[in-house]
Amino acid sequence: MRITDDRYSRDRQRYDLAVRFIRYQARTQTIRSWTGLTEDRIRKLYRTYIDTSESENLRHRGKSPNQSSFFTRSYQRKHETSVLGSVLCIFGAVPPNASHDFERTVPSVARGELLCEAFEMYRSVQPASIITFEHAAYLVIALARGDELRYGFCCDCGSLVVVDRLSLRNPRCHPCRLQALVHW
Repeated sequence: MRITDDRYSRDRQRYDLAVRFIRYQARTQTIRSWTGLTEDRIRKLYRTYIDTSESENLRHRGKSPNQSSFFTRSYQRKHETSVLGSVLCIFGAVPPNASHDFERTVPSVARGELLCEAFEMYRSVQPASIITFEHAAYLVIALARGDELRYGFCCDCGSLVVVDRLSLRNPRCHPCRLQALVHW
């Protein structure tokens, strides 16, 4: 029996993804929903693979982010959310069609790996962003659900933006908004 056998590869992917989520300081609830591992197994992985003496690896406690208003509080945050949403779309982390059973179908190991890749790319473009990995995981679910946030297109340039579904204004990306303010 080898660890490289096909029947073990799925479990190995789940553990690798869990360790990756832990390194991004994801909460146990988030790791559990994306990997299917038990809370006990996640805690054991944390104790085994993460050096707790480093101050940057502190675990967040409490509930995971679950408010869409976080992404629309300011124009800067809207811009960062649109950049993240675009990267998530490019990497395929957000499913193209809304699902009624998104809580069970969207979080998966394969989509979690795409989420990690997309978040790494996003951080290389926006290193000082206030949007955390936990927020990115919630954004994937919120966009898949589509009841509060959705993809839209800038009314001026046509670029992809994340918009509040209930907004009455035409969606506008940050650069076009700034351009409109200059010409106003």
